[in-house]
Amino acid sequence: MFDKDFPRTLAAVSLLAVAAAAQAQGQGWRPFASATAVYQGQADLDGGGKYEAWSAILRAGLLGDLGGGTRAGVVLNLDRSDYSFSDPAAFGGVSPWSVVQRYGVAAPLSFAWRDGWSLGLTPSVDWIHEKGARSSDALTWGAIASATRSFGGGDRLGFGLGVFDRLEETSVFPLLIVDWRLSDRWRLTNPLPAGPTGPAGLELDVRLDSGWNLGLGAAWRSTRFRLSETGPVANGIGEERGVPVFLRATRQFGNGTTLYLYAGAVTSGRLRVEDASGTLLREVDFGTAPLLGATLSARF
Repeated sequence: MFDKDFPRTLAAVSLLAVAAAAQAQGQGWRPFASATAVYQGQADLDGGGKYEAWSAILRAGLLGDLGGGTRAGVVLNLDRSDYSFSDPAAFGGVSPWSVVQRYGVAAPLSFAWRDGWSLGLTPSVDWIHEKGARSSDALTWGAIASATRSFGGGDRLGFGLGVFDRLEETSVFPLLIVDWRLSDRWRLTNPLPAGPTGPAGLELDVRLDSGWNLGLGAAWRSTRFRLSETGPVANGIGEERGVPVFLRATRQFGNGTTLYLYAGAVTSGRLRVEDASGTLLREVDFGTAPLLGATLSARF
């Protein structure tokens, strides 16, 4: 699925995670994993042409309680997106990219503070690139810092700030952290981080008598990656932005497994191509794209 240029750093971290899992048994640590399949349907490109994409998103890791209100974890990320362009006149009739891969690791850490507050820090390192690009040129790194207040009944409110070095660009963005019970059935939350939309948004959730939950939400999504050395813009930078608006259906099972089904659309979409130093070469809006996805997650 992923090319032979898989970074040695990620392999080393994977071995450490396996060792940690072996030592963590019986000490309050819990492994988890999730797999997501996403289809983003055909969208019209301004200036002519269409494109669509299939994606697979894999997450696995450990989360544990260190005592005294301190929690830590490690999360491994593996993603692949296959893009298909048809007559993209906006890009000179040539597909700007094809297969984009991501692999990386995040290390969430949180501390209980006082009066129900907790402080969090999640540093992460990722390599995001089109197949055929050098991983050494595709490093994205940074961290999200957060402060969250817990209330009775499991309600939480908080805020965060993300700062990332993303391939010739420094990205700084605020985050709103919400998990709030509106009634016995209704909650306002952030979307599932491992799902097809990402967590940067809001979702209204309702619990049904059938055992299913339904959600309606929207999120902001942006992916920035290094382009192939042999593509039309050698060693350049590609970016895909959009606002997924979605309906979600969720069912929990007794063995710690949860199924999430998604249907919606990506709106306000935009594709960008930059040269190797980050100078904009082409920016193209795309029309509303249908979105379908499914996530299966498990805690062990």
